[in-house]
Amino acid sequence: MKTVNDFNFNGKKALIRVDFNVPQDESLKVTDNTRIVSAKSTIDKILKDGGSVILMTHLGRPKGQVIDKFSLKHIVDDVSKVLGKPIKFVDECVGSKAEKASTDLKPGEVLLLENLRFHNEEEQGDEFFAKQLATLGDIYVNDAFGTAHRAHASTAIVAKFFPSNKCFGLLMAKELDAIQKVLKTGEKPVTAILGGSKVSSKITIIENILPVVDNLIIGGGMTYTFVKAQGGNIGKSICEDDKQELALDILKKANEKGVKVYIPEDSVIGDNFSNDANRKVVETNNIPDGWEGLDVGPKTIKTFSDVIMASKTILWNGPLGVFEMPNFAVGTKAIGDAIGEATKKGAFSLVGGGDSVAFVKQNNYTDKVSYVSTGGGAMLESLEGRELPGVAAIIND
Repeated sequence: MKTVNDFNFNGKKALIRVDFNVPQDESLKVTDNTRIVSAKSTIDKILKDGGSVILMTHLGRPKGQVIDKFSLKHIVDDVSKVLGKPIKFVDECVGSKAEKASTDLKPGEVLLLENLRFHNEEEQGDEFFAKQLATLGDIYVNDAFGTAHRAHASTAIVAKFFPSNKCFGLLMAKELDAIQKVLKTGEKPVTAILGGSKVSSKITIIENILPVVDNLIIGGGMTYTFVKAQGGNIGKSICEDDKQELALDILKKANEKGVKVYIPEDSVIGDNFSNDANRKVVETNNIPDGWEGLDVGPKTIKTFSDVIMASKTILWNGPLGVFEMPNFAVGTKAIGDAIGEATKKGAFSLVGGGDSVAFVKQNNYTDKVSYVSTGGGAMLESLEGRELPGVAAIIND
């Protein structure tokens, strides 16, 4: 796996695909610069070598139209602040303006191109568009894990114009290494904690990780599909009735592979879907009519925490309760604490997937776990065992 550390960029122009699709408020101020900060080490390495940097990214979903609020001019100051140096900006990403800006770029300088998705050709994976982008740099670097699962021009097609001058950025390398640690090289016991509401959205991940994990912890709304499938009463809890056979099949396969599956023994239930609902703790397989499971109970927290504390490699994808409501966030917080403790004792922990990442950030767990993935969809597809187009484009010549 070639990274920027395998190249000397002295006198070279690095064309870097970054993921600066950052959240902004109504006045277009960046509200979370994590993705910009994540690319800094790659950019710094190239500049330190004596190279120059051309950054390309998308922002939002302009769908091929030039829309001011999606212009990257609004994030120039933020990029400049993170990198600690002025940034040049050109209001095009292909064509004569972009080519001139690239030609004029001197070693040590950084150029940000306009939003790739102002052109439909980007999402279409258009070869001519990719070729135009390729003329801007000498070495292609993909450091955008968040878009690596898309076969777009700037992530999967442009690499073919750099047959021997292409590599991963340091963020991308970290992401791929973290997934490898879970799927292939992780120290045992390996524990996967899967939450969220639907079994259907996690089935491919479960099937792919069963051969490598020792423990599978099930939480969140999908708990109740498993419980109902085994004959339990779940009241009005969320349930995918058409996935009950699938849930039983997962349990059978796990048993055949010697994987221990943990399903919540007790649940915190509410009489409606609200933080102010009346609450009580009951056995998960005996929820009364008119009530729904919204969090894991104290017995479950103890069992899950003990399993996590005894683990050496931990994957966490999906909350265990409705963490957006403080009264039903206790279980998810307790699991976060257990993962943090296990990590402190030397376990490797990977957190990924939208809701888990949101929880970790909101509750300041980021520094307590080994790695927080920046790419929701890309990480999930990796865990499903799929080859990501943006990765294949670098690895395969």
